[in-house]
Amino acid sequence: MSPIILPYRSVWPTIAADAFVAPGSSVIGDVVIGSGSSIWFNCTVRGDVHEIRIGEGTNIQDGSVVHVTKGKFGTYIGNNITIGHKALIHACTLEDGCFIGMGAVVMDGCVIESGAMVAAGALVTPGKRVKAGELWAGSPAKPKRDLTEADTAGWPAQAAHYAALGREYLETLSQRAAE
Repeated sequence: MSPIILPYRSVWPTIAADAFVAPGSSVIGDVVIGSGSSIWFNCTVRGDVHEIRIGEGTNIQDGSVVHVTKGKFGTYIGNNITIGHKALIHACTLEDGCFIGMGAVVMDGCVIESGAMVAAGALVTPGKRVKAGELWAGSPAKPKRDLTEADTAGWPAQAAHYAALGREYLETLSQRAAE
C-alpha cells in the first residue's frame, strides 16, 4: 500500500526525497513538503484551491487534516513542528518550532508563533494569534498561561524523534521494494 499522491489542475505535490508520507495518507495538489518531514498514517494534505507549504523536520501525526481556503488563505507550516494526532490545520500559519496538540483545530487566518502551544482538543477560532511562549486551550481557545522551559524542553527532541522514525520507515519500504 502506498500513499495517494495526486495532482490538482496539473500541479503535483513536491515532496523531499527524505520526507516520509505514510501509506494510507493523501497529498494532493500544490503542496511542498520539506526535508525530514513526515506525514503519518491516514492524514490528508489537500492543496487544491490554494497552496500548502510544510518546512523541514515537521511531523503531522496520524489522522490529521491540512487544508486551505479558496482564493484567501494557504496553509504555511514551518520547520520542526509537532502536530498531534487528528489535528485539523485549516488555512493558517504555524511558525517554526510551535506545538499543536492532539485533536486541536486551528482555523482560517490564525498564526501560531514560534514557541507557542495549542493544547490538545483546543479550537483556535479564525484570525487569532497565539503568541510565542503562550499556551492556549479550550473551545474556543484562550490564553491559559505562559509556557515554562520545562514545558518546551522536549519539543526539539520530539521533532527529531519523528524525523528519525520517518527515515526508519523509508528505509524499511526501500528494502522491501528491493526484494
